[in-house]
Amino acid sequence: MTQERVAEEGADRDGADEDGADEDGADEDGADEHLIREAEKIAVALGRMFPGLCEVVLHDLRHPDHAIRAIENNLSGRQVGDSATELGLARIADPQYPSVIQNYPNQFPDGRPAKSTSIGIKNAAGEYIAALCLNLDVSVLSPVTLALSNLVATDTEHRDRPLETLRDRTARELRRAVETRAAERAATPRSLSREDKKALVRQLQRDGYFDSRDAAQTIADLLGVSRATVYNYAK
Repeated sequence: MTQERVAEEGADRDGADEDGADEDGADEDGADEHLIREAEKIAVALGRMFPGLCEVVLHDLRHPDHAIRAIENNLSGRQVGDSATELGLARIADPQYPSVIQNYPNQFPDGRPAKSTSIGIKNAAGEYIAALCLNLDVSVLSPVTLALSNLVATDTEHRDRPLETLRDRTARELRRAVETRAAERAATPRSLSREDKKALVRQLQRDGYFDSRDAAQTIADLLGVSRATVYNYAK
């Protein structure tokens, strides 16, 4: 084989290797682009689920100088084509940077407080190619939180001992209470020991059952003792 022929075959092989490398690179770029387009669908869907409340931004970290690929519920005033944030640059520099940073405090340019979550997206090679960021406007929720806190607040003066208990004080409720407490001791009301009957009567008194009419007689009938005994137990 002539030297010229050997040279030609070598050149052909080199050209084939370069073509293969170009094809591999094109395949990777295509896969990355497909991944980002799928993430863009998620960004749009999330934003439209929380209109006016949560800004959703998709960053294309392959192009940090004009990284913002999509922005829904624009609360920060940024635009598609704006640059990556510090988190995006940190992910580009370090593939080991945390993939999810959740619920960290943030702030919009006009000073409104925000709660943010940043999710890094890697390709098959383990490189960060995108980031999906959610920025919740908590200033909208703060007045609601304050209103609810005021609504459920109670006077501290009577927290230790309620002024009343909101329950039925009829004989039926009293009977149920006595039978329940007896069942806790694996007994019927009448079969309780003297000490257990005394403890039960005192508990009923603490729970306010003696405030109802004829409560002492009802308890006496249930326990099989006299009304005077019930009053003695309650002392």
